[in-house]
Amino acid sequence: MLEYPEYDVPKEGELTKIADGVFWLRMPLPFELNHINLYLLEDNNGFFIVDTGIGGRRTAEIWSTIIDRLNKPITGVIVTHMHPDHIGQAGALCEAWKVPLYMTAGEYFAARTFRAGAQGATNRPDIEHYRSLGLGEDFLANLSKGGGGYSSSVEPIPVAFTRLYEGRVLTIGEREWQVMIGRGHSPEHACLYCAELGILLSGDHILPAISPNIGVYSTEPTANPLADYLTTLVPFKSLPKDTLGCPAHGLPFTGISTRIDKLTAHHHQHLLELQFACQTPLSAKDCLPVLFKRELSGNHLFFALAESLSHLNYLMYEGKLERNTDSDGVYRFRTVGEVTEPVGDDDEADQFMQV
Repeated sequence: MLEYPEYDVPKEGELTKIADGVFWLRMPLPFELNHINLYLLEDNNGFFIVDTGIGGRRTAEIWSTIIDRLNKPITGVIVTHMHPDHIGQAGALCEAWKVPLYMTAGEYFAARTFRAGAQGATNRPDIEHYRSLGLGEDFLANLSKGGGGYSSSVEPIPVAFTRLYEGRVLTIGEREWQVMIGRGHSPEHACLYCAELGILLSGDHILPAISPNIGVYSTEPTANPLADYLTTLVPFKSLPKDTLGCPAHGLPFTGISTRIDKLTAHHHQHLLELQFACQTPLSAKDCLPVLFKRELSGNHLFFALAESLSHLNYLMYEGKLERNTDSDGVYRFRTVGEVTEPVGDDDEADQFMQV
């Protein structure tokens, strides 16, 4: 069982003290998942920010209110990964305080790439990818309409950064914070662990109530992020049992090893269900009702398709599914060998990560 210590959930513009030198705050998000947890780490001469909220005026105003209440300046900005709710305000904060941006190389360069956009390249690979998933021409036509996308919710990203990597130690306020890397939800997600305080800032890698989105997208359609995710969960099971997980969404919790077991079981249940369903060849779109019990449209459909394909690709690389292309360019996945109907049910919250 997970346990949730009794901290006051911070109201907009306010801070909750988690431990000596560690403060929790929240920013609103315009998604179904309507908040993100951010953290401040007190240094000798200022505060490090860990994740920044989505770009835009409202987030900037809340940051201004919070920083005005601090008795020290901002001395650094740490971003766990490149999704807009985490990096969105980072560039503006770094520029305002003239401080470094700390990220892993994989996340930093992915963020720079996505914000730069297509730079004149066509969207042919996008169209081919979503056609292969079984989507119709109406959906494909909408891909050509464009929109603000990533750049509309991410402030300009600094052209230099300080690299985080597995095992690197940041000394903040005379305490050591070790970088632990998770993959799958994003390319090279940085978590921060302080043994002295018994705290893990887990970002989106380990969430207490929902699974982070593990998806395959048109930028790398043959990726196997689910394998990366399940593999990089394992080292976190070695953390002490009383470690306090401070996630990007939800409430601070203890029971990280239990939560990892639950997340792993959740994905393996989905894999078993897909193996059974694909005895009749199915597209990624056909598989959605197997994995999700709700109506899907808009962004929900987009992320659900990515999640579906990540599980199908995983099974394909394991040799448990084979993939063929039909005359319409749609991938059909078929079970290899005999399987039995899976026993049990996955009660993981049917909620979507918005990235």
